[in-house]
Order: sequence, then structure tokens, then C-alpha cells
Amino acid sequence: MAALGALVKKVWSIRRFVVLLCSPLVLLPILFSLPPKEGKCLYVILLMAIYWCTEALPLSVTALLPIVLFPFLGVLPANKVCPQYFLDTNFLFLSGLIMAAAIEEWNLHRRIALRILMLVGVQPARLILGMMLTTSFLSMWLSNTASTAMMLPIATAVLKSLFGDKEVSREIHRETEENQASLQQNKLHIVPTEMQLLANTDEKDLTEEKDVTIEVTADVRKEEEFKTNIWKGFLISIPYSASIGGTATLTGTAPNLLLLGQLKSFFPGCDVVNFGSWFMFAFPLMLLFLFLGWLWISFLYGCISLRNWRKKKSDVRTDAETRARAVIRDDYQKLGPIKFAEQAVFVLFCLFAILLFSRDPKFIPGWASLFTPGFVTDAVTGVTIVTILFFFPSKRPSLKWWFDLKAPNTETIPLLTWSKAQESVPWSIIILLGGGFAMAKGCEESGLSIWIGGRLDPLENVPPAVAVVLITVVIALFTEFASNTATIIIFLPVLAELAIHLKVNPLYLMIPGTIGCSFAFMLPVSTPPNSIAFASGHLMVKDMVRTGLLMNLMGVLLLSLAINTWAKSIFQLGTYPDWANVHSENITTLLVDVQNVTLNSMSKL
Repeated sequence: MAALGALVKKVWSIRRFVVLLCSPLVLLPILFSLPPKEGKCLYVILLMAIYWCTEALPLSVTALLPIVLFPFLGVLPANKVCPQYFLDTNFLFLSGLIMAAAIEEWNLHRRIALRILMLVGVQPARLILGMMLTTSFLSMWLSNTASTAMMLPIATAVLKSLFGDKEVSREIHRETEENQASLQQNKLHIVPTEMQLLANTDEKDLTEEKDVTIEVTADVRKEEEFKTNIWKGFLISIPYSASIGGTATLTGTAPNLLLLGQLKSFFPGCDVVNFGSWFMFAFPLMLLFLFLGWLWISFLYGCISLRNWRKKKSDVRTDAETRARAVIRDDYQKLGPIKFAEQAVFVLFCLFAILLFSRDPKFIPGWASLFTPGFVTDAVTGVTIVTILFFFPSKRPSLKWWFDLKAPNTETIPLLTWSKAQESVPWSIIILLGGGFAMAKGCEESGLSIWIGGRLDPLENVPPAVAVVLITVVIALFTEFASNTATIIIFLPVLAELAIHLKVNPLYLMIPGTIGCSFAFMLPVSTPPNSIAFASGHLMVKDMVRTGLLMNLMGVLLLSLAINTWAKSIFQLGTYPDWANVHSENITTLLVDVQNVTLNSMSKL
């Protein structure tokens, strides 16, 4: 038995290497059970899906596999695969990442966060609301991971000012439990450490003192339980709001951009999804989800209750809130007066957002209509603004410098240097996006999407509204265990074909699938923000499961509500669009070609 245990440990230690070598062998039957080209493409996709889910290779390295496997297997030539890694969608995402780097460089995000916390107040429920609003706003522009990593230290500092160090709190809780056990065992009333001053009373008041001590001990236990719950509520709200906030903008998270890129690949005529239209749909959904999520977390962890509303606030809690307010104010004052560089970055950030919103808002002509139709995209807008960051001065220019011959002739430092951008931008995400686009191109060119569509006939009788709920539930569960980017790469081609078979607008299924990828709340491994919060050591898996289960359910229901109400008018979801008909005609042509090739092959046998 010991030898078997040692062998299992050895195999577990090289599990990634085992998956790496065994997966290609296990998937070999696919090459012989499907038509040649479709089978090869599916082989590559399933292999990449396994590597993504198990992380046998780094995610970005797995995303490079189409460059190797598609040409070798005859699915796509290299000159069609490689350009997918630098589509204009990638440059839109890159411009958002560079803008985020400039915001972080000058601490503008921290100033915004602290300012919001100063406005909302320091009562636990209000602070959690402030944390969630701030994190979600930052996550609309920064990465979800960066937003969480920035907000957690602020939350920890505020919590320590409210309740003291959590480790001290745990020690007090342990001592209280020991005192209670001693009380039950020896029939004695032990006074807790923080109440020792009460022991100096006269002997004649001993009986009365004991009664008071029992009540105080019970109050201490309740207070410690309240503190622990508040810590958990604070810490768990930050990664959840980061995931929710990332859905509000196209650049907020990678799956949103993957949807845009794959729409251009599958449906080149689709032009209804852009930065502005997505924001009009997703921002109200984000606010509604944030509000309901805040209510759920606040009630679950005792920040809001009828008892708390009716009960007068204790002096201890009043003092703690005063200290927390002072901590936030001191942190804000440490930033000093707002600098010229912060002002410049803020103005460019606002210009970045306004130009993206107004480029082509659909309901009115956008500023892009002043130029050649189809030439100016969101990527052009984003790169234009972030280019300014690399030459705009970080210090206020002075006219006196030109007339002062003795003034130092130092080189002007721009708002952002390329070396800083290289350090701050997660280039691996760009490659991951490219891998998704390459996979989509392979599905289209090989006919795999057509083959998948031919197997979806049993779903034609499913009502579209039910299909939306089922799709969101399946994807939300799948993304609990796999990267949200990998999940949407795998599911989007299937959703596109399913929509065509159901004769509904492809966006009616593809948009819920995309946003559903971000609703991963139940496990620490679901998203990097969850992992960061869990690594603080104050959360347990059961805390995330019990909180995230209802969050997932709320997300599915709210998404179904949004897609069947205001999204219908924004994306014209009530009709089967012409650009989907063009794709259907291409599919029919390809099907005829595939049948002809198959018949010719059979006649030669």
C-alpha cells in the first residue's frame, strides 16, 4: 500500500507532463471517425481545450498551437493563421491595456478609489457598496486581476482600522472559546482578558459581577462573529464586483473582444456590436447585478438586517468607524494635491471613452461618418488616443523656459514610456485572443462549424428563451473550472451554428454565452480575482460556494431578462438579420461542395 501511495504521488507530481503526452494519443480516434478536414480541426480544438483546462502548457503557449498544427495537418496555411493573432480587435484591447498602464503609473486609480470611499461613508454596508462600485468601475478599464489586486490592500487597511488586525481578532476569539469551555467544566465564571478591569470590584458585588461577566462574554462572542463576517463580506465582494464590472465594456475582459472578433470572422456583415452599443446594453445590467449582489452579500454577512437598523450603534463601533474614516482620509492626503500628469491622463481617459462611445452609436450618426465608411474602427480610435500618452509631457509646460537661457535643458518625460508599457501590459492576453481568433478561422475554413451545426437538429424545438437560460447555465458552470477566455473560444462557434439552426439572431445566443463566462463566483480557481481574494487566508471554499451559488443564479436570471428586453432594441434581436442569411448561404454552398467531394471519393473506391 505504501508503494502504491508513493507511485501515485510521483504520477501526480508529473501530471502536467502526463496530460501533455497522453492527450494527443487519446484523441487520435477523432481523426478517423470524422471527415478528414473537420476531424483534424476538431482534434486541434479538443487538444487545446484539454491543455487550457488542465494548464498542461501555459495558456498563451497553448494559444500558439494553431500556428503549428493547422499547417501541418492541412487545415489552414500559415499565411491565413498568423494574421489572426493581430486583428484590429487585438489592437483595441491593447489600447485599453496601455491606457490602464498610464492610469496605474500616476496612481489615478487609487485617487478615484479613495475618493469614492470617502463619499459613501464607513458603515460596513456602505463601505462594501463603495468597494463594489469602485472595483467594478476600475474593472471596466483595467483588468479584473489588477482591479482586485489594487483594491484588496485598501480593504484590508480599512478593516484593520475598523476592527484591528484579524490575527489579533482570531486570538481573542480563541481565548473566549477557552474561557467558555472552562466555565462549563469547572462551573467558574472566567473574565476575558479585555475585561480584566472589571475584577477590581468589591467582594460583596461578586455575584452581580459574575452575571455581568457572562453577558459581556456573550457580547464579545457576538462581536467577534460580526467582525469575522464583515471581513469575509468585504473580501468576497471585491473579486465578484471585478468580474461583474469587466462585462460592461468591450475592453473590460477578453471574452467580450473574442465575441467581436469571431463575429467579424463568422458574420462579416454584422456591424451592430461596437463599444457604444455594448455599453448601452451591458452597463445597466452591471449596475442591476451589482445592486442585487450587494444586497445579498450584505444580508448574508450581517451588514444589513432589521435588528441592526433598530439597534442603537455602540460606542465601540462608532469609534471604529471614526478610525476607518481617518485611515481613508489619511491615505487620500498622502497622495498630495492632484498632479498635472494625473489631470492629463484623466482628460485623455475621458476622451478615450467619449470617442469610443460616439464613433458609431447607431441611433445617431457618429463622428466616424465624417471619414471614408468602414475605414475608422474602435481600434483606430483607441490607438490614436494612447499614442498621445507617449509624447504628452508629464509636467506642465512653461513659456518662461523658452526665454530663460539659464534654465536646465532636461528632456521632457512623457506620461508613459514604452519600457513602462512593456512591463505593465500583459502581452500574453493578446496571444490568447489571437489563439481564439485562429481557432474560429479554422472552424470556419475546415467546415467544422457546419458539421457541428448538422448535429444540432434535436435542439431546433427548444424555445429560444429557454435556450438562452440553458446556454448561460452550462457556460457559467464550465467556466468555474476553466479559463473564461478558453471557455468562450470553445463555445462561440457552437452558439453561432445553433442560432442559425434555431433561426434566431446569432447575437441572441452569443451575447449571453459571452457574458456568462464572467459569472464564475463559486470556486477560488474560477478566476484570478477569486484566487487573489482566497489567498488572503480569511475565506474558505464553503464561503465562496454558498455566496457564489446565488450570485450565479442571479446572473443567469438577470442576463435572461436583459437579453429579452432592452437588448432586443439595441441589437435588433427580434429579427433574423440579413448578415446571418449570408452566412447561411455560404454554409449551404460549402455543404454542397462537401457532398460532391464525398460522392467523388466514393465513386473512386
